[in-house]
Amino acid sequence: MFGRAPKKSNNTRYYEILGVSKNASQDDLKKAYKKAAIKNHPDKGGDPEKFKELAQAYEVLSDPEKREIYDQYGEDALKEGMGGGAGAHDPFDIFSSFFGGSPFGGGSSRGRRQRRGEDVVHPLKVSLEDLYLGTSKKLSLSRNVICSKCSGKGSKSGASMQCPGCQGSGMKVSIRHLGPSMIQQMQHPCNECKGTGETINDKDRCPQCKGEKVVPEKKVLEVFVEKGMQNGQKITFPGEADEAPDTVTGDIVFVLQQKDHSKFKRKGEDLFVEHTLSLTEALCGFQFVITHLDGRQLLIKSNPGEVVKPDSFKAINDEGMPLYQKPFMKGKMYIHFTVEFPDSLSPDQVKALEAILPPKPTSQLTDMELDECEETTLYDVNIEEELRRKQQAAHEAYDEDEDMPGGAQRVQCAQQ
Repeated sequence: MFGRAPKKSNNTRYYEILGVSKNASQDDLKKAYKKAAIKNHPDKGGDPEKFKELAQAYEVLSDPEKREIYDQYGEDALKEGMGGGAGAHDPFDIFSSFFGGSPFGGGSSRGRRQRRGEDVVHPLKVSLEDLYLGTSKKLSLSRNVICSKCSGKGSKSGASMQCPGCQGSGMKVSIRHLGPSMIQQMQHPCNECKGTGETINDKDRCPQCKGEKVVPEKKVLEVFVEKGMQNGQKITFPGEADEAPDTVTGDIVFVLQQKDHSKFKRKGEDLFVEHTLSLTEALCGFQFVITHLDGRQLLIKSNPGEVVKPDSFKAINDEGMPLYQKPFMKGKMYIHFTVEFPDSLSPDQVKALEAILPPKPTSQLTDMELDECEETTLYDVNIEEELRRKQQAAHEAYDEDEDMPGGAQRVQCAQQ
């Protein structure tokens, strides 16, 4: 048995409401709706029913599936359930999706977006051990909360008056004369109402908040520092900052600040540690202990016959920092070796070393050639200090040249 086709009803009214043709594009629909909605918005004294019809028409025609049903069968098909009912959404919500609230700066609160309060940022100092092991810290903070007695109205009656100093704008403009025909206008919050735009009668002030609408509150927050967190990482407590009337409460944000460690340096997921070996240890083997961030004792030793060269690195897998949110995975620990040489050796020590060390390279010069060479004397020097001193001397000499009379014309060519 074949189903009966839906009866065709009015399928042009929505286009007429928006003032567009039946082949209008989505951009045409958007432009037409925005223009007509602003004109007919109740906050601007427009017709609420017309405003509702505009939203209903745009909701249907902006949906390709609903528009196709409407074009074929009209309004009745939509009302009977094909593709969903028309006009199911609040017309103010549809309007807000375009403008983020009322573009008129006033009127109905349902058409306005609340102002968002500022976030409060606190630094939180943590040790490298805290970031390795994870920890929790309880912190006591003071913040403003909406007065419970007056529900943030500031008055016993809930009434307030427009501030006479700023006519309710919350701002004042001062004029400063800078000179003839020159003035400067500066805008600043009204000092009479503290920028709120309203005043409360002294006798009507709330006895709990004294008309401030908010009262201070002490609150303890427990901050959980997870394993592997980084220096500068943020831990956020949403909606825990200062409260204020008609304001979305901001967040409290803790920013981790890692304190310097006496032994370890952190680079990402890896740890670096410095260790100095004596020349004997570098040549003949070494063994020492490193106390890790969790208190474990790590035995570090060389392989038999291994020689450690100055400024070399060795690594230990899985002894670095734990990875954030993957604490069972860890980076590497790098050990940077410095070799400490003796200041001098006795003749006997020199002979003993020459007997066991590889022989020195033989000289390629003959005795006669050596006799023709000039003797030199070596001395210790701090090369960084030496270069700095030379640079300073060159700078001073340049300054003296600049100070000499006619310094730029000292060299002249004789012309005949």
